[in-house]
Amino acid sequence: MTAATEGRGPPVRAAAPAKLNLYLHVTGRRADGYHTLDSLVAFAGVHDTLAARPAERLRLEIDGPFAAALAGTVKCGRRRRANLVLRAARALARDTASPPRAALRLTKRLPVAAGIGGGSADAAATLRALCGLWAVAPEAERMAAIAGALGADVPVCMYGRAAFVGGVGELLQPAPRLPAAGLVLANPGVALATRRVFAARGGGFSPAARFHEPAADAAALAELLRARRNDLAAPAIGLAPVIREVLEALAALPGALIARMSGSGATCFALFADR
Repeated sequence: MTAATEGRGPPVRAAAPAKLNLYLHVTGRRADGYHTLDSLVAFAGVHDTLAARPAERLRLEIDGPFAAALAGTVKCGRRRRANLVLRAARALARDTASPPRAALRLTKRLPVAAGIGGGSADAAATLRALCGLWAVAPEAERMAAIAGALGADVPVCMYGRAAFVGGVGELLQPAPRLPAAGLVLANPGVALATRRVFAARGGGFSPAARFHEPAADAAALAELLRARRNDLAAPAIGLAPVIREVLEALAALPGALIARMSGSGATCFALFADR
């Protein structure tokens, strides 16, 4: 491959959709300090996009409305501050003995540190795209190990379908069929680090709250969710009170069935009967 041909040809593309925690219960804390969870995760239509082309070396460019927030992560070498896209690419290359060569472009449409798994979804999209580009197909157990080492939300983002998530993110169980529904996502422009939200959390733990029957429609799903909650909402609101205003505004929208914060915030969503 020459400099004139590097990066040419059709790219391998993968979408990185926003992850939504429809409910999130903190069920305990392990001896190593990590919290265990029970959560129902679904995915919204809005997404980042990862495109991969052949290249002589590994490189990453970022565009899109939230690219500036990640500008300092592109040239961090092999440190943990490196962008998750680069870390995912290097991890897959190591595991599959593939030369780490690809021109990667991330179109960043999802806000950063927003509770919707943007970085984790980007990492999962990178793994999918590079498996295609490099013509490798690790076994499911190996791919799960790669994903889990990158972050707690990466396994469910690799799974890419509605699922109950347990443990510290590594235990996945398919969810019953979820009905079609409309969503409005709102982010107040406040970045919240997950570690800060967990550190601000007080009180005890919640039981798992999984259900087995599919919801007939969005209203039935909202009724199920009303019996559950996001245990991280209160500490997140303590750190960023504007989240309460966002939740109140979403809940007041005509036709809104329920309003919730996703993950550790600050993105919130309202559920509607249809788009």
